[in-house]
Amino acid sequence: MIILAATPIGNLGDASRRLVEVLGEATVVAAEDTRVAQRLLAGLGVTNRPRLIALHDHNERARAGELVELARDQDVVVLSDAGMPTVSDPGFHLVEAAAAAGVAVTALPGPSAVLTALAVSGLPTDRFTFEGFLPRKQGERLSTLRALATETRTMVFFESPNRIAASLGDIATALGEDRRAVVARELTKLFEEVRRGTATELATWAAEGVRGEIVIVVAGAPARAADPESALEQVLALVASGTRLKDAAAEVAEATGLGKRDLYQAALERRG
Repeated sequence: MIILAATPIGNLGDASRRLVEVLGEATVVAAEDTRVAQRLLAGLGVTNRPRLIALHDHNERARAGELVELARDQDVVVLSDAGMPTVSDPGFHLVEAAAAAGVAVTALPGPSAVLTALAVSGLPTDRFTFEGFLPRKQGERLSTLRALATETRTMVFFESPNRIAASLGDIATALGEDRRAVVARELTKLFEEVRRGTATELATWAAEGVRGEIVIVVAGAPARAADPESALEQVLALVASGTRLKDAAAEVAEATGLGKRDLYQAALERRG
């Protein structure tokens, strides 16, 4: 089978006993960077020397078929440099190919920068969305952020230290200067830092220079009272595009907080 193995995001002490056991018995390891994988094996005291195969963004599609075939007869352990493979890291196309070929896929749960940053942020955790890395170019970044301006869930982003100040400034521009945000830096490492404030305050702080692995957590937009008439129009528009009335009512109800039955009945009456 394919085994997606979560690895420490900083502190080697976070490696699970299962991870050490699996690596100790592995015959094939597909790694985002084989040099990082070798350091991980050494750091965990694993003396096993599995076959290491590079699996990164530039070769994953080409390598997926080969690894899936290997996984028919033996376990193939998949490692990213840190955290869970497939989450802003290589692995998705491999899992997709394995599922299509009927090859089993499992995971060894473990450290996650997304969940760790969310947990320590102090922002709502009941509903959240992971948005990965923001675009490099400012125009595209602002466009992406403006599309999220009405998102009510807490948002989690990855960012590089070189762009953190610019991205925080664009968050303030697109989402509001007073939008609450958190920068979590070097999580689980010696110099871990969690900085909270408004987007504007954090942009000013980051302008002095920030180093390390960075996660940005941003509060969602304040929930607005839904307009029943507007919601009904959304239902009818979905129906006009081919969505079943029942499904359209459920989708709009979830987005607005209005009653599904009420929307369904109102749509029936409107349609005559």
